[in-house]
Amino acid sequence: MAKNDWKKRDGVVFSTNPDFKYDSTESEDEIQTLPPEKQKLIVCIDRSGRAGKQVTLVKGFIGDDDDLSALGKKLKTKCGVGGSVKDGEIIIQGDFRDKVVELLTKDGYKAKRGN
Repeated sequence: MAKNDWKKRDGVVFSTNPDFKYDSTESEDEIQTLPPEKQKLIVCIDRSGRAGKQVTLVKGFIGDDDDLSALGKKLKTKCGVGGSVKDGEIIIQGDFRDKVVELLTKDGYKAKRGN
């Protein structure tokens, strides 16, 4: 067993059974990425907390973080700007709402323009 094995078992009650083996396989529910036609994405603009600079937000993606990052990278590349992926949202620098909605619908996503 590893040195820091106890960190994985935090919150487990001690057992006096000598044959007891702790099963470390957790049954975490992996979020499966929905197909593009079932995604309902909202593309809006935001200025709050960004020193008045505009960013385009893509909200509502349901799925794996790797798929979200790949979509974010694709959108940033097509728009030719920077951005990031945080807290389940794609952040693109600048006001690219119309272009992002057009790119998403071309890829088969159900995207609509927010504010």
